[in-house]
Amino acid sequence: MSSIKENFDRINKQIIDTAVSCGRKPDTIQLIAVSKRKSAETIMEGIKAGAKHLGENYIQEAIEKIDIIGKKSASWHFIGHLQSNKAKFAVNYFEYIHTVDTLKLAKEINKQAKKIKKIQKIFLQVNISEEETKSGTGIKEAIELIRQISVFENLSLQGLMCMPPYFSDPEQARIYFKQLGQIKEKIMAHNFDNISMTHLSMGMSNDFKVAIEEGSTMVRVGTSIFGRRD
Repeated sequence: MSSIKENFDRINKQIIDTAVSCGRKPDTIQLIAVSKRKSAETIMEGIKAGAKHLGENYIQEAIEKIDIIGKKSASWHFIGHLQSNKAKFAVNYFEYIHTVDTLKLAKEINKQAKKIKKIQKIFLQVNISEEETKSGTGIKEAIELIRQISVFENLSLQGLMCMPPYFSDPEQARIYFKQLGQIKEKIMAHNFDNISMTHLSMGMSNDFKVAIEEGSTMVRVGTSIFGRRD
């Protein structure tokens, strides 16, 4: 069993090597260590190993752990499905919310952020594979939804997020990552106010190298760092 530190260093090296091999600067890619279903103790080990960005999927579980570890110990990313009635907690605990996919949710996050005088960083989640089981806005609806979100003063839309289907051959995911990059280009052409499109949050343990080759700036890696979920 390799340690969390060894795993973290190995993934980091793969990110650097992949970036260099496709002519990108490694420091433009952030590694989000996905710590869902892992104990606060295990996460602290990850932070000690060098993890600066941590991703959580479940609000209640995340709150309990962040209260122990501390909000300032890392940059916290919410990467799970978010219900509007939990938006308040996401805004209070997370620097980034990756999974905004409806106007209703965006409106609620904006309202909660306004209460605490915060500009909440968000991503628009796009259901790139158009699977019924996956969250995310439709590809055709994405630009209109961004137009509507751009008026919210307490939201800062940072980019797009997607989760393609799982393939044992990561090469098969490339078409989806490429497509998200193309949607980003179309959105940038509109020059919406309040929309930065700095990031593409895409790529996980099995396919992050392909995602980096297609422009990912945030990769979400859990199993390859922390091991199988409990």
